[in-house]
Amino acid sequence: MNWWLRKIKIFMEDHWIVIVIILVAGVLMVLSAIGMSKLESYARITALANMPLWILVMLISGAITAFIYVSVMFGYMGKMKQQRIDPNKVNVKFSDVIGIDQAVEEAREVTQLLLDRTKLKEMGGQFIKGILMVGPPGCGKTYLAKAIATETGVPFLSMSGSEFVEMFVGVGASRVRKMFNKARRLAYSHGGCIIFIDEIDAVGRVRAFSFGGGQETNNTLNQLLVELDGVTDIANIVVIGATNAAEDHLDPALLRPGRFDRKIYFNLPDIEGREKIFRYYLAKVKYDPNIDLGRLSRSAVGKTPAEIENIVRESTLIAMRNKKTLISHKELSEAMERIELGLKHRIKMPALDKEMTAYHESGHLIVTYLLHPYDDVFKASIIPRKGSLGVVHPRPRDEWQHRSVEGYLADIKVCLAGFAAERIQYGTSTSGVSADFKQAMSIACFMVWKVGMGISGYIGDYTVIPPEQLSDMVKQRLNDETNQILQKALVEVEDLLRKEKVLLERFANELLAKEELEYDEIEGIFKEYGKKSAPTFGS
Repeated sequence: MNWWLRKIKIFMEDHWIVIVIILVAGVLMVLSAIGMSKLESYARITALANMPLWILVMLISGAITAFIYVSVMFGYMGKMKQQRIDPNKVNVKFSDVIGIDQAVEEAREVTQLLLDRTKLKEMGGQFIKGILMVGPPGCGKTYLAKAIATETGVPFLSMSGSEFVEMFVGVGASRVRKMFNKARRLAYSHGGCIIFIDEIDAVGRVRAFSFGGGQETNNTLNQLLVELDGVTDIANIVVIGATNAAEDHLDPALLRPGRFDRKIYFNLPDIEGREKIFRYYLAKVKYDPNIDLGRLSRSAVGKTPAEIENIVRESTLIAMRNKKTLISHKELSEAMERIELGLKHRIKMPALDKEMTAYHESGHLIVTYLLHPYDDVFKASIIPRKGSLGVVHPRPRDEWQHRSVEGYLADIKVCLAGFAAERIQYGTSTSGVSADFKQAMSIACFMVWKVGMGISGYIGDYTVIPPEQLSDMVKQRLNDETNQILQKALVEVEDLLRKEKVLLERFANELLAKEELEYDEIEGIFKEYGKKSAPTFGS
């Protein structure tokens, strides 16, 4: 059947009430005209004069009746914001999805299957019903779904999983039915349809089988499962779900073959991907062509495409504020700092307080540079940001996927370095170490309790054992090991800072004079004293 005939058929089915009303109104108008022609002149003029008033009264009465009926009987509960997006207006192509090449390649395969569905049917193959996109936020899941819709040229229904969640029984399931009915009609008239459900974990999480709460969510998920089973090859409907949550948070019935057949995993972009993303977004603004994009991407380890876009956007605002016509590396670095560390704000403090902050941050700086096998010092500052009076901003040297014992111990030493520096210089410490202690304690507990990095020989994840099943002796032993790691790390840090007391004072004085030290300045001072950074782990 011709697609145009299908579209006309769908149009007639969707608007038959309006068409009937128009036809009835037309017939009544014809009959009215015939009746008017039979009246005497005076009566005809009187009727014509009153007709506009009658029509106005009827329209107002009808509108009031319709409003009361919809408000009382339905209450808009079943209404859903199904956002149909014309693929021609989405205009997002695979070439626009940068930095996640593996996910794009998998999406290309799905798109090719959509375009070659006739050949697939001839071979007796079954079309993919569902695609689950899993990955951290800001990595381009929604963007890639729009690209699939653009490349295939089929209608694109987009909604959030939270739109299905309601407290009223049956509303969520009703919305699921309406969504799939609309998708079937669009697929029938256009040859295919894509349903995109963002944050699908809101409706697809593991069902709770109890007589308490959660029954409405269960009903909604059950309806979604039934509709997924009802998606046939003839309908050419593809359901794309996106989630930031781990797969084990989703109901197993949703993940079984025949529902979400394909999974696309999104990872953070690597150094080459980040460089491409920076180049893509910088091409949309005016920037200094001498910017070292390689160095920029190395300083953005762990950044998602959305975060990189935000960095470029923020750097544009900073350049405008500084009355510059081009974005330079300075604006991009400042944008990174502003997003990660917060805005600078000047506060009045006693000279001794500022001096203690300088020594505190100098301790962090020296230990990071000389002892850490993974991180390097990107910047040091004693300008207050957020809730901190100062900060040492580290950057990973490489994109490590695992952390070794040496890395965790270095993290702990860096955390304790501010406390050690205060005690060495002033013989006391301040409350500024509270956040450092919290982080150091958390890392040490993780090493001993979860990943078997203690010295007692206990291995395994003891956090999965209920506390009442652990003996007091085991708990005491694990806690003692945690404290031993902290104590040993503190001794090593204090020995290092006492040995490098001259360097500690130099950095503290530099921070007091300049308030901020950039990477090149920090590197220059260490070279002046003949110091080299700690060798990278494994080298």
